[in-house]
Amino acid sequence: MKLISFEDISGLNIPSSRCCEWVDEALKIKETSALPKKISLSIDGMHNVFYNTMPSLLPDISRGCVKLVTRYPERVPALDSEILLYDLGTGECLALMDGDWITTMRTGAVAAHSIRLLAKPSFARVGIMGLGNTARATMLCLQSIFSERPLQIGLLVYKDQHLSFAERFKAYDNLSFSFFESVEELAAWSEVFVSCVTAADSDFCSPDCFMPGTLLVPVHTRGFAQCDLVFDKVFADDIAHVGGFRYFESFRDRLAEVADVVAGDKPGRESDAERILAYNIGISLHDTYFASKVYELAAASSPTVDLCKPSEKIWV
Repeated sequence: MKLISFEDISGLNIPSSRCCEWVDEALKIKETSALPKKISLSIDGMHNVFYNTMPSLLPDISRGCVKLVTRYPERVPALDSEILLYDLGTGECLALMDGDWITTMRTGAVAAHSIRLLAKPSFARVGIMGLGNTARATMLCLQSIFSERPLQIGLLVYKDQHLSFAERFKAYDNLSFSFFESVEELAAWSEVFVSCVTAADSDFCSPDCFMPGTLLVPVHTRGFAQCDLVFDKVFADDIAHVGGFRYFESFRDRLAEVADVVAGDKPGRESDAERILAYNIGISLHDTYFASKVYELAAASSPTVDLCKPSEKIWV
């Protein structure tokens, strides 16, 4: 079994554009994959702390995976994850790898993929709130897709995060930045609105703030429940993952999976006036696909650990 660290993965210098390609490739094999709903556990009295277990099997690439994601608000970073990768043909555990890079970059790549797929074709104004690593990954992937298009990026003012975010991307000539003091102002200005806020106890703004044609991408699903009731279409990376939403029965007739749009089985955006929600909650399909690709790139230079498994049937 290989041990693949965050530094091992980061040192591969995988381009953001490659991450976007992997997202699309994984969605094309979703139908043949085993993808149960993630198991989310929390503890009474520990606010916004969770343990999410995310398994999947991808027969098309002969890989299986289990990812464990934990969130502790006071920890740095608050989100942390580990991945176990398996050979589906033999059952061999191929690798234990850090999941932080994969989680961050696949999440950003999925958001950017949905923007390319579902935003109105002429969009130029992108509003972003929650300016941590997930937002940076989204911006890196979006920039890789639309590197030739001038994009106006609106950022919600919060502490000094808007300043450090703009500083991070100042070298990209096609990007310009504006700052907004309120969610309502940012929402009304945006043609694409991305929220990477990980926790919210109520909605951030009224659905009335969003203009016709807006694509809303709540990366961590929080803070936009009222939009479920009135937006023209809702897309999800997996329907089972949104089945427990408060207003699921109200929007299920307007709901389709992103993979169905990629396959051409369901329509995506059909007019520039449609307001669309994209709920990419995060599916282990992408974790398994990314982990498999990372394993192929990193295995040769990563240390091997012998688990000393028995070679014969054991008796106790």
